[in-house]
Amino acid sequence: MDRLEELKGKYKAALDTIQQQGVQLSHLHVQDNKLFIQGVAPSEDAKNQVWNQIKAADGSYKDLICDLTVNPAIAPQKAQAAAASAGGGAASRTYTVKPGDSLSKIAEQFYGKASEYNRIFDANRDTLSNPDQISPGQQLVIPT
Repeated sequence: MDRLEELKGKYKAALDTIQQQGVQLSHLHVQDNKLFIQGVAPSEDAKNQVWNQIKAADGSYKDLICDLTVNPAIAPQKAQAAAASAGGGAASRTYTVKPGDSLSKIAEQFYGKASEYNRIFDANRDTLSNPDQISPGQQLVIPT
């Protein structure tokens, strides 16, 4: 864990920017003696701001692996969750699709019934056009 703390300290400004910009991290650990950061940014601008901080810390990236994708759908979800929380309503959760996942499998995990997959599909119609076509790395809203 010492190496993780060392690298987190080195890239603190980038990690702070990740939090400020609403980047959703799926991985933050040491792999092959390098800091491995993986996540989804709500915009290309947010992603670029993170990379600017990374470059400021070490332009050679010799001790870093960073894989950030962009999904604009996560920005409104954050606003929706904040509005629901402020209004006393239940906030939606998010889930990052893993290899081998299906909406039925995810529904089973969250609701105990695979047949509830349409709840997830309906909440993600802005990014999904077919309930049978989801991809690893996608961020899904899981309604409560």
